Amino acid sequence: MSEPVIQSLSGRRIWDSRGRPTIEAEILLSDGAVGRGVAPAGASRGSREAVDKRDGGARLGGYDVKNALASLRAEIAPALIGLDPFDQAGVDARLIALDGTENKSRLGGNALTAVSLAVLQAAAASRGLPLWRHLSGEGEALVPLPEIQIFGGGAHAGRRVDIQDFMIVAPRAKSFAEALEITAEVYLAAGRIMAERGLLQGVADEGGFWPSFSSNEEALEALIRAIEKAGFTPGEDVAISLDVAASEFGRDGRYKLSLESRELDRDGWADYLTGWLDRYPIVSIEDPFAEDDGEGFKRFTQAVGARAQVIGDDYLVTNAARVDAAAAEKSVNAVLVKVNQAGTVSEARAACEAGRRAGFGTIVSARSGETEDVAIVHLAIGWGAGQLKVGSFARSERMAKWNEALRIEEALGSKGRFAGLDAMPFAAKRA
Repeated sequence: MSEPVIQSLSGRRIWDSRGRPTIEAEILLSDGAVGRGVAPAGASRGSREAVDKRDGGARLGGYDVKNALASLRAEIAPALIGLDPFDQAGVDARLIALDGTENKSRLGGNALTAVSLAVLQAAAASRGLPLWRHLSGEGEALVPLPEIQIFGGGAHAGRRVDIQDFMIVAPRAKSFAEALEITAEVYLAAGRIMAERGLLQGVADEGGFWPSFSSNEEALEALIRAIEKAGFTPGEDVAISLDVAASEFGRDGRYKLSLESRELDRDGWADYLTGWLDRYPIVSIEDPFAEDDGEGFKRFTQAVGARAQVIGDDYLVTNAARVDAAAAEKSVNAVLVKVNQAGTVSEARAACEAGRRAGFGTIVSARSGETEDVAIVHLAIGWGAGQLKVGSFARSERMAKWNEALRIEEALGSKGRFAGLDAMPFAAKRA
């Protein structure tokens, strides 16, 4: 019997968690296997990441994807018919060449992301395997440490606070399931504290509480109180992880904090963040400097990298070459991996592998505009990434992913190993 090939490709418009249009691609193989891929969308975006193709204009806020879908049907589909679905790198190379731009802007990063993921899903379906097993092969698999948002800010919460994500991790958890249970207690406690103080303004894009704080540090103080109210010891049972998303308020070595009506230079901003690391149990900090401030990243990582994970997101944009350069410069010690930031599965995997070669922490991440699609959970486990970041402990597009990881951990049984805090580079070196 001949090996299956791609028989057809179709696309449809579906809706993401912000009620905006996005693309779902569907691949049919010659053996009847079907794979679907969905493109998420980010609110906080690096300037070098793949660009979504949107229709513009007044209709649907300019976010419609009819033109991207037309390109998918007219150009991408004919180019993929007959290709080997198990040659993911070859299919993705065809997609990249077909687009012909550095940032995927001609056909759209959203179209390419959805199609690339659909091919991967179809290959797994053809083999009758769950996606994570298709990627990992037989043997032991690593179940990632979850980083879960409690308070949302930045572009995810109307910039009510400057810092984008105030998250927690559970250093002592022995399993993914236990880490979620600990998080649930802290999330509930945080909600009660915010309600009692009259500071609760709803939930942000990723499900974290949308607070009304008078300063950025007040969010850290509230997070410490929530950890304690839940019955845990800060820094031992529960630690803090931040996504600063500094490109949103920093440029040319200057950092403007709107909430506090102050502007700091690179050194002043570094002192500001280092003071937080000294006073609070922060074990991870993402994009602490703007994407154009490589010197800031380098100095900061050299100063604090032995005690905290320093993640490049907008700074690295899921690009293997940029990860390699950062490793040589020692400007970060961890990489965030987002398929739609790169534009194809193969490019995202290459960035993850580059991070692992460098001894970096590797974190597979969702976006603020998500759907119920759970593919990134399978990617995190299938690629052996030690960490997973999908948002908060609320909203079904987030919980679908946490719950999928629970199912996979259960299915793995003794063949699964929970990464725990050792997934962070400073902790692994200290262990």
